[in-house]
Amino acid sequence: MFDNNIILNSLYAAEDAVYREFNSKLIPTVSANKIIGVRTPVLRAMARNMVKTSIYKDFIQTLPHEFFEENQLHAFIISGFNNFDLVVRAVDEFLPYVDNWATCDQMSPKVFAKNTDKLLPCIKKWIRSKHVYTVRFAILSLMRYYMDANFDTKYADMVFGIKSDEYYINMMRAWFFATAAAKHFDLVYPYFERLDSWTRARAIQKATESYRVSPEHKVKLKALREKL
Repeated sequence: MFDNNIILNSLYAAEDAVYREFNSKLIPTVSANKIIGVRTPVLRAMARNMVKTSIYKDFIQTLPHEFFEENQLHAFIISGFNNFDLVVRAVDEFLPYVDNWATCDQMSPKVFAKNTDKLLPCIKKWIRSKHVYTVRFAILSLMRYYMDANFDTKYADMVFGIKSDEYYINMMRAWFFATAAAKHFDLVYPYFERLDSWTRARAIQKATESYRVSPEHKVKLKALREKL
């Protein structure tokens, strides 16, 4: 029988009080008493070991988790799966319980990159969710897997069309457009002109701070910021 205390004991054995204090300031949506303070490389190693021993099968069924680090383990375990359909099922089950940007952003299934055609309908479903981090994960997936040679303005339309007052959604929207500006400036510049003022300001800030955006494009974005 699965005993989650085995996992918790391992997490507490790797506890770092200084890191817990640091992390709790970065992740305000998680109560400080729900953060043990385990560094990410340790968590990744633990996740790999759990998969080797098959203990992960029971662990990922025990939702919701109590601690931030348990959610991190869950995200890292899913990220290592090689079967696309298995990953999607696992992500669908887990996303409603994700309660912070770090777990959302660090869940990065490698298999998605090779299955972008099959992934797109999932993203379209996630982006319509009422759950903040499900929508954020959808935007992040568009940024990760559809930003290079397969970029199309229809993906920018999907992100532009999101209407939300949620900070963690709009920050990801800003990140998406700032990244797109580095790779497809002429295609996405018109979106900067039409973005809501809050998201536009953050997108321009991110883009102008990026070494991947050319100096001339930064000048154009700064001029837009001054004009609007």
